[in-house]
Amino acid sequence: MALDIRRFIQRFVEEAADHLPRLREGVHTLEQDATGSAAGTASKEHINELFRSAHTLKGSSRMLKLAPITALAHSMEELLSAFREGSTLPSAASLGLLNQAIDALDDYVGQLAQGAAPEALAAADPALCKALESAAGSLPEAPLSDAPLSAPPLSDASTGPTAVPSPSSTKAPPAAPSSASPASALALSDTVRVRLDRLDDVIRLMGEVLSGHHHLHGLVEQARQLGLSLPAQHQAEFHDFQREFKDSVLSHDALMSDLHDRALQMRMLPLSVVFDPLAQMTRELAQSLGKQVDCRVRGSEIELDRQMIDRLSDPLIHLLRNALDHGLEAPAQRQAAGKAPRGQLTLEAWQDGGWVVVEMRDDGAGIDLAAVRQKALSRQLLDEGQLALLSEQETLELILLPGFSTKSLITDFSGRGVGMDVVKRTVVDELSGDLHLTSSPGKGTHFSLRLPLSLALMRVLLVEVSGVTLGVTAPHVAELVERSPEEFIDAAGQTTLILRNEFVPVVALATLLDLPVVPPAADKVLLLVVHQRQQKLALIIDVLVDERDMVIKPLPNHLRYLPLVSGMVSLGRNTLASLLHVPALLERSRQTGLRQTAPIPTDAPRHRILVVDDSLNTREIEKDVLEAWGYQVTLAENGRDGLNKALADSFDAVLTDVEMPVMDGFALTASLRENELYRHKPIIIITSREKEADRRRGIEVGADAYIVKGSFDQNNLVETLRALLG
Repeated sequence: MALDIRRFIQRFVEEAADHLPRLREGVHTLEQDATGSAAGTASKEHINELFRSAHTLKGSSRMLKLAPITALAHSMEELLSAFREGSTLPSAASLGLLNQAIDALDDYVGQLAQGAAPEALAAADPALCKALESAAGSLPEAPLSDAPLSAPPLSDASTGPTAVPSPSSTKAPPAAPSSASPASALALSDTVRVRLDRLDDVIRLMGEVLSGHHHLHGLVEQARQLGLSLPAQHQAEFHDFQREFKDSVLSHDALMSDLHDRALQMRMLPLSVVFDPLAQMTRELAQSLGKQVDCRVRGSEIELDRQMIDRLSDPLIHLLRNALDHGLEAPAQRQAAGKAPRGQLTLEAWQDGGWVVVEMRDDGAGIDLAAVRQKALSRQLLDEGQLALLSEQETLELILLPGFSTKSLITDFSGRGVGMDVVKRTVVDELSGDLHLTSSPGKGTHFSLRLPLSLALMRVLLVEVSGVTLGVTAPHVAELVERSPEEFIDAAGQTTLILRNEFVPVVALATLLDLPVVPPAADKVLLLVVHQRQQKLALIIDVLVDERDMVIKPLPNHLRYLPLVSGMVSLGRNTLASLLHVPALLERSRQTGLRQTAPIPTDAPRHRILVVDDSLNTREIEKDVLEAWGYQVTLAENGRDGLNKALADSFDAVLTDVEMPVMDGFALTASLRENELYRHKPIIIITSREKEADRRRGIEVGADAYIVKGSFDQNNLVETLRALLG
C-alpha cells in the first residue's frame, strides 16, 4: 500500500517549526564566535546541534518525498560536517550561505503549512546547493554571483519569508452553511478544537495548583498543634474546626488529582501516531536500499503524553534508519547466511507500571564489536588499554557517542555518525527515560526504550543533604533503608552494602555533589538506593523530607548543560529544589575514582575466571576484586549465559551465584561437572543463602567452596581461589 504522505505533512511542519529556530540561533552563535581562527570549544556543541537538526530535517523530508527540502538539508549537512571535522572553519561567507539555506527551508515549510502539495514545491536552487558543498570542500569552488539567490515562489511574494504557523492556524476553513432544517442546524459537534499551547497552559496551571495544594496539609498539622496549646475549655470547639478543615483538604485532594488526571488524558495520544508511519516508511526505505523487510507493529494502542510522542519521533526514526542501513542485510547476504531473504523488524510497546517500554529489534547481522573497537581507536575515543578493560556491553554502548559510526562510506543516507547520540540524549536526558541495547552476531540487534507516561507531573522523593533539599523521581528509586556503617564491607576499595543477594556500592550523595559531608549523628545512616536498569547505587542522605506528585520544571537555557540536574520542582513560597539526574549520578560514581583498586601484586597469577551473577553490581564488584589481584575476568549474567561462555572458552575457575533467572547456580554447577573440561576445575558458589541445606546442595552438585555474601571478605575469596588453583 502506497504511503499517503498528506497525513504526515502537518507533523513535519510542526517538527520543522522546532528545528528552524534552532538552526537560526546556532548560525547566529557561530557568527559571533567566528574570528578567522579555529572555532572555540564553545562552538563545538553548537555545530553538533546544527548538524543534528539538519540531519533530522533531511531524514524526515526524505521519507515524505519532499525532495527540495532534502536536497537543501543535505548540502547544509555537508558544510556542517566539514565544520565538525575541522576541515573547514566557519567564516562570514559560509555562514551567510547557511542563513540563505535556512531562509529557503523556511519558505518551503511555509508553503506546506499553507496547504501546498509536496509535488508543487519548486526544485532547490542548484546554485545554493553547489555553493554550500563547495564551501565544504565537496566540490570545486563555484562562487555565487552577487545576485540574490532565488527562493521558492510564494503565493504572495511581497510578504517576504513565510512564518511557520501554529498547528491551529492551518485548519480548514469552516464549511458553508447547509440547507438543513432549523432543528438539525442547532445540533453541534461533539468535539472542539483547542490550540495545543492553551491545553498545555491548563495542564501546567493544574499541576501548579495540585503541587501548591500540598501546603494545606502542613497547615492542617499546624492547626492540630495549635489546638493542643489552647485552654481545655476551647479545645473541643477547635478540634471540630480542625477536623472539618482536615476533611475538606482531603476531599479536595481527590477532586484535584482527578481533575488533573482528566486534563492529562486530553493530551494523551496512541503510539500509532508514530508507529503507523514508521511501518510504512520501513518498506519504502528498505526498497531504496535494495532490501526486503517486513515491519511488525504491536502495542500501538498504548497512550503517551503528546509531549512525549513529539519527542519520541526523532529517536525512533534514527533507530529505524540504523536498523535498515547497518543491521538488516541484503537478500543475497541473508540467504548466504542461511536466513530468509526478507528481514524482520519488530516495533513493540507495552505498559510497565508508570512506564511505557518501546522496543525495536531486527534479525540482522548484529553489531560488529571488532569494528566498534577499531573505530573507537581510529577516532581516538579510547586507547588500546582502555578498550581492553571494557565489557561487551560497554563496548556496544560506544555507538551512542557523538560522531560514532562503523560505516566506512559516508552516503546521503547514513555514515556521518549522527543519530545514535541523539537517541541517547533524547531518551535519557530529555525524557527522563532509559535506553538499553543488546546485540547477537548474526542474529540481530535489540533497542529498548523505557519512558515515563508523562513529564507533566511525576512522583518525587525530596531528600536533604548538607542542608540542601534535592529531588529524585520515584521511578529511579529502588528503596530507602537504614544501615549501620559496621555492615558495610570493602570491595576493591569501594564501600559496599550487601542488599538482597547483591553488592550495592555506597557513596555519600554530598561527595558526588561536592557538598560538605556532615558526619552522621546516629548509629545508623539513611541510604537512598537508586537504580537504572540493573545498576544500583546506595546514596547516603541526611533526611527524607517528603514524597509527593510534583510539577517538573525544565531548566532555563543557561543551566541546560548541568549534567547532574534534570529539572526543578517548586517547594512553595518561592523556593525551588533541583531534581537530580540519576543516570548522570551513576556515571559520576563510576568515573570519579571512587573505587580505589589495590595495586596488583608483582607475583599475581594470570588465571582466567568466569563470574556468573544476575546482578550487574555484584558482577562488577567481584570483577574489581579479582582484577585487583591480577586475575583475568569474564562476566556472565545468568546460568545459561555462563554455561555457554564456559563451553565456548576455557576458564581456570568459575564463581557463581545461586538465585538467577533461566538457570540457577546449582544447575550450572551440575552441568559444568558433566563436562570433561570442568570436571576437576574449581567452582565457587557465592550466595546470600545461609541455610545448611543449601550448603549441602552446593556440595552435592560439585561446588568446591561455598561463600555466603553476608560474611563476604575479599581476602577470603582470594585466599580460597589461591588454595584451589594451587
